[in-house]
Amino acid sequence: MLKNNNSGGGIFQIDPSIVKDNQKASTIHENYSETYGLSELGLRRSVVRRNLSPTVLIEKAIRNGEGILTDTGALAVTTGKFTGRSPHDKYIVDTDGVHDTINWGDVNHPIGRDVFNAIRDEMIGFLNGNEVYIFDGFAGADPKYRRSFRVINELPSQNLFIRDLLVRPTSEELHRFGEPDYTILVAPGYKVNAKRYGINSEAAIIIDYEAHFAIIAGSQYSGEIKKTVFSIMNFAMPVEEDVLPMHCSCNMDPKTGDTAIFFGLSGTGKTTLSADPARELIGDDEHGWSEEGVFNFEGGCYAKCIDLEEEKEPEIYNAIHFGSVLENVVTDEDHIPDYSDRSLTENTRVGYPIDFIPNASTFGRGGIPKVVLFLTADAFGVLPPISKLTRNAAIYHFVTGFTAKLAGTERGVKEPQPTFSTLFGEPFMPLRAEEYARMFGERLDEYGTQVYLVNTGWSGGAFGTGSRIKLAYTRAMVTAALNGSLESAEYVHDDRFNLEIPVSVEGVPSEIMIPRNTWEDGEAYDKQADALAEMFINNFAAKYPDMPEEIRDAGPARK
Repeated sequence: MLKNNNSGGGIFQIDPSIVKDNQKASTIHENYSETYGLSELGLRRSVVRRNLSPTVLIEKAIRNGEGILTDTGALAVTTGKFTGRSPHDKYIVDTDGVHDTINWGDVNHPIGRDVFNAIRDEMIGFLNGNEVYIFDGFAGADPKYRRSFRVINELPSQNLFIRDLLVRPTSEELHRFGEPDYTILVAPGYKVNAKRYGINSEAAIIIDYEAHFAIIAGSQYSGEIKKTVFSIMNFAMPVEEDVLPMHCSCNMDPKTGDTAIFFGLSGTGKTTLSADPARELIGDDEHGWSEEGVFNFEGGCYAKCIDLEEEKEPEIYNAIHFGSVLENVVTDEDHIPDYSDRSLTENTRVGYPIDFIPNASTFGRGGIPKVVLFLTADAFGVLPPISKLTRNAAIYHFVTGFTAKLAGTERGVKEPQPTFSTLFGEPFMPLRAEEYARMFGERLDEYGTQVYLVNTGWSGGAFGTGSRIKLAYTRAMVTAALNGSLESAEYVHDDRFNLEIPVSVEGVPSEIMIPRNTWEDGEAYDKQADALAEMFINNFAAKYPDMPEEIRDAGPARK
């Protein structure tokens, strides 16, 4: 499959005979249907490539100058000025059918359908006459709830990415795919005239929920495609299926089937902590919780690469091989990645199919969650490393979604900043927070799922003074939560944050369990803790005035 042309360094090249064979196979796919509905969109005179193999997509991407093969065979690309999500360039088409359903505001920006249609038509004109790449696949590992997606790409490297990230159809499913439930048109080479259309920049990520169509223009950051799929599922699942969508990773005990959910924003440890060799990975980022259990929305993983080391994260490290896509990872002259290099961005990423993880679930489904963990990277260094939540406190922290927004996750973020992201995924949640909170509370009531708050951030002081809690300690605490040993632990109550803190956890120094004890200056801790508690209180009052009083009272309080 691959040839090594460097006996000392290991630069891989694609075997030309394999490329030729795959090109023959792709021709059969192209002739199966003339344009797969693209001519109806106005895309004409274009060569349409549908569901090509990784080998062919990689060969085309390299020929186009989109990237190189690393020493392990992964495709490494750069994404230009957009190296993270661009939330101020994201819009929802405001129509009568969805107007009263969407939670309009700072996150969900309305835009007219006339503007959407005009930009879409210009994108189609831009693509006319060129090669375009289609991936037809699914979001949702559970066939009962899945939705079909057609992603139309300008770039083969991005088509490979979404092939890695979505649920890949079998040959039979592809043959009878038909009209997709949703279509996403992606053209990073088309730059929007922001002044003409009254939008923020040359990039535009717009969803028309009624038309079942989305466009992504001007940005080559592939995370925008993944999150557009997520935003669509976060609308469709609650409205149409009574399924709770969640920005979380998920794994289970292969022997008992006990399932665990890990909520958290990018950089808080969802991917790292769920990739546990002792447990089966269901998925690393996006799931639904139905009456039957949980199911992965995706067929792949999108992991952060900054400071990646094989010793600390072997599953992710070893998944970076032929078929995976590295974004903005700097390589040397021998095509060897330097995962510590931040010169392009701190938000270096890799996308790969979930079966690149040895212990991944082949079905992408699990049972009713026994344990839920909220992961937060507290840059203030005042939250305990783990605490047990009551039912109402669990809903409070689910809605609040506190963490530190880590450098590089979004454009312009250079160092950790405190943020409150509703449901640990506010940029992707189109409905009102109360709707998702109601669904979460109903599931806690019905199944008795235990919830813990886990601080993967700083201890002994704020960012810049304290140090990040060791991953080994966090893993030990997560293990204690999953195996049930925390249920019988001794707890102390924190009045300020309204949390139950275990006094000790096996494998963790007891002195770090109570945050105030890790600070040299106790008064400085109190001042910082009071400030963070006040932030919680003010945020909740401003964003969730209609939330029940018992939920509000379960959160932090003024001392």
